[in-house]
Formats: sequence, structure tokens, C-alpha cells
Amino acid sequence: MSGTDSPPAVAAAIERARAAGFVISSRECVGRLLAVLAAAVPEGGRVLEMGTGVGMATAWIVTGLGDRRDVEVVTVERDPRLAESLRAWPWPAFVRLLQADALDALGRLGTFDLVFPDSHAGKYLGLDRTLAALRPGGMLLVDDMTPMPAAGGEGTSWQQSCAGRCSAILSFKRSTWTGAAA
Repeated sequence: MSGTDSPPAVAAAIERARAAGFVISSRECVGRLLAVLAAAVPEGGRVLEMGTGVGMATAWIVTGLGDRRDVEVVTVERDPRLAESLRAWPWPAFVRLLQADALDALGRLGTFDLVFPDSHAGKYLGLDRTLAALRPGGMLLVDDMTPMPAAGGEGTSWQQSCAGRCSAILSFKRSTWTGAAA
């Protein structure tokens, strides 16, 4: 995506990524899906992004919400330099940027209708805590899921956390993407 045909917040995130040499932003297809999922968050809902980076996914979430002001978006970035650069962008008042470790912050943030763990913490480590932050009926979007062991023996990997709890999702994914019976 060039940035010239992107929504304004997304174009700004593309430019921030270029200027910073940041190459691990969410892909456009993930961003567009985030926008759709954000639009489906119920009235008065909450969205959590873990791993803000340059704000690409945050920009897609805000784009998906359009003129809505009834949803709170909480985005957590561990890197103080990235978090500080994001504070310069004029995010809507319903966006709250936290500079913290996502797993450390999870216990005090409450629950959410949409969670996008886009960092090692919350996705590869501590998925059990991420899942606990989902409200009943909430949506979890996880991308970049290359199988990895839990780092440093701390927390659990996504495969371990999902065991027994995510079999229906994994079966649906396999049957949908491969055409095989679940």
C-alpha cells in the first residue's frame, strides 16, 4: 500500500513507519479486517491492541470506528521511543496509549470486546491472560502465528494456551482454508 490511497490515519502510520525504518507493521489485509471487526464492537465496547509499534493497527481500528465515539481503544507499546512518537499524532479522545509491558498491564486494564495481541507478550507469551481479557462473545484476532516455544520458560506459548480451548477455532480454520472436514 502506497499510503496515497489509504485512510488519513493509516497514511500517517505508513509515513511514520518509513521515517523510523519500522518494517514490522500489520499488513493491509490485517488492517482492513481490524477495521471491520472494530466496526462490529458493541455500543460502549472496548478494544485492546498489544504492541502499538508506529500505530498502523491503531489507525485501522480508528478508521473502522468511523464517527463512533462510544468505544474505548486501549493500545499498549513497550518501547518508550515508539510510544512517545505516537503521542504526537492527533488520535481521537477515545484512544488511550499506554507505554508499558502488555502482560504487566493486562491485569489492570479490565476486559475487552476485541483484542489484537500484536506483540510477543500476549501472543506467544501469556495467551492465557490475553484470553482472560476477552469479554463473553469477544473477538480475538491474532496474526503472524509461526509456532514458537514459550520464551525463557515464562508463561505459555499460544499452542499450549489454546490446547483444549481453541480446537473448534483451529478445526474451523483447517476446514475453511483446506476444504477438509473438521
